[in-house]
Amino acid sequence: MDPTGLGLPPLLAAFVFGLLGGAHCIGMCGGIMSALTFAVPPSMRSPARLSGLLLGYNLGRILSYMTAGALVAALGTVIALTPVTRVVLQGFAAIMLILMALYIANWWKGLLKVEALGRHLWRYLEPVGRRLMPVVKIPQAIGLGAVWGWLPCGLVYSMLAWSLAIADPLRGALLMGAFGLGTLPALVATGLAARQLSGLIRHPATRTVAALSIIAFALWQLFTLLPIANTGH
Repeated sequence: MDPTGLGLPPLLAAFVFGLLGGAHCIGMCGGIMSALTFAVPPSMRSPARLSGLLLGYNLGRILSYMTAGALVAALGTVIALTPVTRVVLQGFAAIMLILMALYIANWWKGLLKVEALGRHLWRYLEPVGRRLMPVVKIPQAIGLGAVWGWLPCGLVYSMLAWSLAIADPLRGALLMGAFGLGTLPALVATGLAARQLSGLIRHPATRTVAALSIIAFALWQLFTLLPIANTGH
């Protein structure tokens, strides 16, 4: 079943959401990317090495997203045993997308409370990441990125709600992978100090357009669920 309710390929939609969420990614993780870049000794900061390390960080991060997506979707298979619970899960996913949009546009920060739920896990993972620094080799970068992927993030949690609604571990992993790939341009641009792209993504107009697009998508998804909820099929 297509959880988008639009007949759109879910992976494409997840990728686009990652692109639209770029402004939030820069605010949340841009500082981390810059700090990791400047932590590399000056004598080793060749463009090729920096690019390799940045891609390594992001590969590890996306792999963690995919792992989380598979785990959450597996939980969804247990919950979505009846038509009613499937509709509830899909409605929950749509509401989380709306909250994500409000967060991206800086209209409402309620997702910060959701992020707080992940801080308990992060407290144990952060020391592991610190032991991998300073990062000078790609395997280190992948390992640190894998830890970084569990950083509390409302944007990621919103997408995980969608994985939960899909209730298929493989599809849940692929959905989070597509979302992670969508976030790449913003984070790589930040790490490489691509100011023009970063500035465009941060611009209030860009954030507003992104938020309105996601809200429209989520509302349509809720609308398509109404006949299912009424018939119970």
